[in-house]
Amino acid sequence: MGKLLQLASHPIELKAALKLKFCRTPLFSIYDQSTSPYLLHCFELLNLTSRSFAAVIRELHPELRNCITLFYLILRALDTIEDDMSIEHDLKIDLLRHFHEKLLLTKWSFNGNAPDMKDRAVLTDFESILIEFHKLKPDYQDVIKEITDKMGNGMADYILDENYNLNGLQTVHDYDVYCHYVAGLVGDGLTRLIIIAKFANKSLYSNEQLFESMGLFLQKTNIIRDYNEDLADGRSFWPKEIWSQYVPQLKDFMKPEKEQLGLECINHLVLNALEHVIDVLTYLASVHEQSTFQFCAIPQVMAIATLALVFNNRDVLHGNVKIRKGTTCYLILKSRTFRGCVDIFDYYLRDIKSKLAVQDPNYLKLNIQISKIEQFMEEMYQDKLPANVKPNETPIYLKVQERSKYDDELVPTQQEEEYKFNMVLSIIVSVLLGFYYIYTLHTA
Repeated sequence: MGKLLQLASHPIELKAALKLKFCRTPLFSIYDQSTSPYLLHCFELLNLTSRSFAAVIRELHPELRNCITLFYLILRALDTIEDDMSIEHDLKIDLLRHFHEKLLLTKWSFNGNAPDMKDRAVLTDFESILIEFHKLKPDYQDVIKEITDKMGNGMADYILDENYNLNGLQTVHDYDVYCHYVAGLVGDGLTRLIIIAKFANKSLYSNEQLFESMGLFLQKTNIIRDYNEDLADGRSFWPKEIWSQYVPQLKDFMKPEKEQLGLECINHLVLNALEHVIDVLTYLASVHEQSTFQFCAIPQVMAIATLALVFNNRDVLHGNVKIRKGTTCYLILKSRTFRGCVDIFDYYLRDIKSKLAVQDPNYLKLNIQISKIEQFMEEMYQDKLPANVKPNETPIYLKVQERSKYDDELVPTQQEEEYKFNMVLSIIVSVLLGFYYIYTLHTA
């Protein structure tokens, strides 16, 4: 009931939720003649581990759908080993360092997780994943094995790093390196898979900073948001180089008298995350195939919305905060075009700016960073120039012009969805008015 009332109080989000549920047709279906029982089981595992992410993956182009499903499940299996504190230390290190070698086998599974460990089914049923993995093109397999190798060894290194285990992340550089291992590598692998599928230009992989920023922007947003939850679990990923400017102990932000300092630290971390936005927008402008674009865009627009939510928000220090379900529905529909993504980023950047107090120690730096992004977004389209002034054909302008052709192809689909929604709404209103008219006749 609470969620229904929440939707009812936000009409635009209610409309988006109804359109998403009843009017939108998925780009691709997971059910075709080549879908094996093992692959269907992999989709079930995907749904168990992440419902929201599963929905986006399932609608990918068939060329990439199975590949990315398996990539996600393999990394989830790796993560499940790393997270399980019940696994004996030496065994865990051995599993992480050699997990990529399991992908060479045709049969292997692991049931050594704690019974209550979330996602343990990915490991107990790993044979289904292996069966489908060996059906992938060799190029796809090679990328997944390489990223699994790097990520597994990175996880093992962190477990063995005594300084990290005792003191957490020290410097901003440490923060970036940690985010690289847990998210930047995923961006690396996904970019290579997208290029192999020929859904983006090969030049996309030549600039490592672009795909690295795609992962780091998401991970840093989650780290800022999860402050309270992570501390409750006895861990933290906020870099000491930043939080120590405000308090001697990270947990001090929970004290009422330190709350304001906590907000200033949150805003400082948001400033750090915003440094990746220009790279994120450049990356998105480089992806052409529609389902792949949506797969890349949705997490990024969710991230900027979450970043605006956590900015200057004291609730972050005392509990969990998350964007509304209706907002999620709206963002999913709006982000199907690159122009829609730019509009979303523009909206939430203005929202952050509106909550920025002059007294904030990073007031000037935040304004400069946001202005830098806004100027970059204006350069992308240059649609506010006087009639007699030609646009400056910069690399990003030309890239966006090319991407806009694919946006234009989506217009008929959006118009059809709007037509369906208006028709259904008209019928519902007509029926309700009919019932009301009959009721007034009987009560007159």
